[in-house]
Amino acid sequence: MNKQEYMNCAEEELLHTYNRFPVVLERGEGVYLYDTDGKKYLDFAAGIAVSAFGYGKKEYNDALKAQIDKVIHTSNLYYNTPVIEAAKKALAASGMDRIFFTNSGTEAIEGAMKAAKKYAYTRDGHAGHEIIAMNHAFHGRSLGALSITGTRHYQEPFEPLIPGVRFAEYNDLDSVKKQITEKTCAIFLETVQGEGGIYPAEKEFIEGIRKICDEHDILMVTDEIQCGMGRTGKMFAWQHYDVKPDIMTCAKAFGCGVPVGAFLMTEKAAEKSLVPGDHGTTYGGNPLVGAAVSTVFDLMEKENILEHVQEVAPYLEHALDALVEKYEFVSARRGLGLMQGLVLNVPVGKAAAKALEEGLIIITAGSDVLRFVPPLIIEKSHVDEMAEKLDKVFAQIEA
Repeated sequence: MNKQEYMNCAEEELLHTYNRFPVVLERGEGVYLYDTDGKKYLDFAAGIAVSAFGYGKKEYNDALKAQIDKVIHTSNLYYNTPVIEAAKKALAASGMDRIFFTNSGTEAIEGAMKAAKKYAYTRDGHAGHEIIAMNHAFHGRSLGALSITGTRHYQEPFEPLIPGVRFAEYNDLDSVKKQITEKTCAIFLETVQGEGGIYPAEKEFIEGIRKICDEHDILMVTDEIQCGMGRTGKMFAWQHYDVKPDIMTCAKAFGCGVPVGAFLMTEKAAEKSLVPGDHGTTYGGNPLVGAAVSTVFDLMEKENILEHVQEVAPYLEHALDALVEKYEFVSARRGLGLMQGLVLNVPVGKAAAKALEEGLIIITAGSDVLRFVPPLIIEKSHVDEMAEKLDKVFAQIEA
């Protein structure tokens, strides 16, 4: 089939829950993707912050192939060595004490919500507790995750959602304090808001939330699904702030392409929350994803990814700042590390579509932000190539 036939087939057979770009991607190599026509694209989206090592990484591929030849799945009724090794590495990198492996970031959020509610149930001897979440947050599309996703248009068609969720303003500590009641069991926040428009947490805000949680014996839960795993120059974004959450969620680059996520917690949170019978998963933490996660942590260390991000990120910031200066309709840049956004006063979908025509893959965030979440292995030469392509796109928009 040719490209159009593939797209027609997809539109006939797949449930239409995505408005896809008109391209059929076939293979990848390094930081480039190729479609079925052989056209080459510089990838600054990484599968929505997933493919930290780009494409065709031999060590990663070999590890998965070797595990497939051993065993892919056994269920959680038995131990398996790859996920135990992965757990040890994830806990060492995060400083947390316990981990539960899920199949996705949304499932990690669901588990974190249950853990927080069970913690308060154990503490107080009764149910009926509340969660504080942030306006413009995005935590996933299941009913539980939607309940703490602070964007109304995502929620409205699926109401009623889980009750007992109060919303505060991100980076506004006073608004959080106003939502605290005797029923509060947890405060959920993205350390860097992603879908909401690429907003890093302010230091005073995240420190203040930690203090509030300590004073009231409630749990601080950080969503690191998009901003974690080295993207900001630290393994997890909360490590920039010298605070530590009670629970954190992780996915996306955690497995670099296989369906895996996790929620991690301190011993304090673990010992008062989930016990046998409270939570489970058939596929979560199977040997295949365990091998992937374990290899990801090995490669992060072997290739000094955190140091590399710290070196390349300022160069990316400078390139994006230059575009802000050059074009009036580009009003601001914000972000942390290799998670950056440009605020546009023109339709961002149009800009992303034109970039695709120029052989550049970028995605959007919120209603007015172009999002840059490239593979963590990009070099300065790739930043230059991106900036050149985007300059052409912006010149066309301005004309």
